[in-house]
Amino acid sequence: MGVGVLRAYKEFLPITDATPMISLGEGDTPLVKSNRLGKELGCTELYFKLEGCNPTGSFKDRGMVVAMAKALEAGSTAVMCASTGNTSASAAAYGAFCDLPTYVLIPKGEVAMGKLAQAMAYGAKILMLNGNFDSALFLVRTFTSRHPVTLVNSLNPHRLEGQKTAAFEIVDALGDAPDFLFIPVGNAGNITAYWRGFQEYHDAGFSRKLPRMMGFQAEGAAPIVRGEPIANPQTIASAIRIGNPANWEGAVEARDSSGGVIDMVSDDEILDAYRLLASKEGLFCEPASAASFAGLVKLHRQGLNLAGQRVVCILTGTGLKDPDLAVSSVASQATEVEPNIEAIEAAALLVTAKS
Repeated sequence: MGVGVLRAYKEFLPITDATPMISLGEGDTPLVKSNRLGKELGCTELYFKLEGCNPTGSFKDRGMVVAMAKALEAGSTAVMCASTGNTSASAAAYGAFCDLPTYVLIPKGEVAMGKLAQAMAYGAKILMLNGNFDSALFLVRTFTSRHPVTLVNSLNPHRLEGQKTAAFEIVDALGDAPDFLFIPVGNAGNITAYWRGFQEYHDAGFSRKLPRMMGFQAEGAAPIVRGEPIANPQTIASAIRIGNPANWEGAVEARDSSGGVIDMVSDDEILDAYRLLASKEGLFCEPASAASFAGLVKLHRQGLNLAGQRVVCILTGTGLKDPDLAVSSVASQATEVEPNIEAIEAAALLVTAKS
């Protein structure tokens, strides 16, 4: 049974004797070795970190448990966040667990139904904004500066403290840091947190090297790549549809200090990666998560030599967050058959012959 992030990595977190050691079972997510795609890319070792196995289906739970514990420690009466979906689901779940009222601002029409359903089920107060994520975050920052309500977006430093624990887990599982860490970039908190985690574990003597941080934005929401905020970001990957990342500077620092890159991938590349991960590895992630593997494929095509390299791709959330996209974007469809064995045999044999 998992002990949760707070207990597992207490010595690396801002924990005091007054911090409640809460947990919904976050952390300790699988690191799965590629069975097929790594070979196709000429990669000696390719792994996928399945952050969709966290309690609410995304990496956000790692940071939220720390932010919520510290909010309780500080005597907070409520919490608030702006969200493209995953943060709202996580905040609402931990708010319900901790009996803290949770308010979430979401951009109207820009949140996948799987995530909105979670926030509703957990009992959060949902405010739907006629604007994008960046305007929602501005309003949340303003509100929490005026009222005794804790901001639990990644601007809250405790969020990144929790998220860095995924880097610890990777080193614990592999015995060292990987050569490359591929990760989606939206609000840029996660790439910032992973780099911090790898550095801290290295400094503590748990790893011999540091990875190159390879961050990928969606082409229609790539402010860091383009060097300026984007007023109206557009991408099918709603979780990274952010035009002015709150942790921009941290992402650039992670890139530069590690000798990595921050690049972008198109929606078509994201969807191709999304389908490949599911059909060739049995890994069903949400579209934004596939940006990490899409980035790996892109750089391989551009000539990145992966021979002898150990590579980890972060899959930040489960595909069940956005089931409508899976139904609409995957080529294979259900075949209607009559309820008899002959029909079943004919349909199954036809599929076998085609494959």
